[in-house]
Amino acid sequence: MTPLGPSDPFILFRDDKAQREVLFAEPSEIILAENAADFDNAFAAAQRAHDAGKWLAGYLSYEAGYLLEPKLAPILPEGRRAPLICLGVFDGPSDQSLPEREAMPENNAFLTRPRAAWNFEEYEKRFARLHRHLREGDCYQGNLTFPVHARWSGDPLAAFDALTARQPVRYGAFAKLGGPIILSRSPELFFDVDADGWIETHPMKGTTPRGKTPEEDDQLRDFLINDPKSQAENRMIVDLLRNDISLISEPSTLEVPELFKVERYPTVHQMISRVRARLNPDLELRDIFAALFPCGSVTGAPKIRAMEILRELEGVPRDVYCGSIGWIGPQGRMRFNVAIRTISLYPGGHATFNIGGGIVFDSTAEAEYEECLLKARFATGMVPTTN
Repeated sequence: MTPLGPSDPFILFRDDKAQREVLFAEPSEIILAENAADFDNAFAAAQRAHDAGKWLAGYLSYEAGYLLEPKLAPILPEGRRAPLICLGVFDGPSDQSLPEREAMPENNAFLTRPRAAWNFEEYEKRFARLHRHLREGDCYQGNLTFPVHARWSGDPLAAFDALTARQPVRYGAFAKLGGPIILSRSPELFFDVDADGWIETHPMKGTTPRGKTPEEDDQLRDFLINDPKSQAENRMIVDLLRNDISLISEPSTLEVPELFKVERYPTVHQMISRVRARLNPDLELRDIFAALFPCGSVTGAPKIRAMEILRELEGVPRDVYCGSIGWIGPQGRMRFNVAIRTISLYPGGHATFNIGGGIVFDSTAEAEYEECLLKARFATGMVPTTN
């Protein structure tokens, strides 16, 4: 097998639980939509490649969701640093080997000086405005997020390996297709479509930290399983995704085979449910993404109104964070993650990763901000500075 060169474009998907990875390399084309004027043409090019029997692999940034919904298109955020759409066109998965790299020493910090964009006072102001919308009935959940800025140096692929060892996940991805280099350590499936046209999504909402002892860990897990607030948050997103999927699925096939399951990860317990249905035949790629994207677990509900409110409160683009990274096969198979716990690396050593959480009526600013900082530990193993 010929190893990839250091400058060759590729995208890697890694399922750490199954110890399986899929590599796409040597794209015949990279479909990009840098702005709204390119967006329709990019989707059309992706559909042509799909119809021609090609594989597609890459990502959609969160802001692509504004252009998939006519009501949101006029408020598309400016100042984006990542493409709206970035999809490589491939003949199939590659048997090439990844570029050679040395293992990163355990004490070597790939990311340094992580700093949260909002301190607690800034977060609390936005939380209060969102809570007012909740009280007034404008929305009943909003996923408020903000960036963490850091410096990066070293080999991104070696850093991805180190992150894999620190926190195994099922939907990890490494993308080097032009634009920022993306390291995604996502535990959340956006959607998977099998060869028979069944679509499944795994909404993830509800978090507690891991315990310091086995006894405390079990107590925290049991608390999450039975926590009414977490169940309410999770059920809201399950209902939202059921509604989204119903727009593109066959009648009487929609089901929720699993509700409020709790999974353990190295730093947190996470509540997950499953929603499943059979897709209508003859859907185009844009039909699927227009119905589902972005995932309701990273917006809130109702989705369109929540996105409008969050656009006003957050003030900056999310870029790849809260978008989706995945692949599309020629026979209808596809799999995309929810791009949470995702780091974007830019030239000049600047790195960004975002953190956030779902806010409901009985949320408190203190607890939600603390949970956000806890989530940031996936990247550096530490809580970012907030001043």
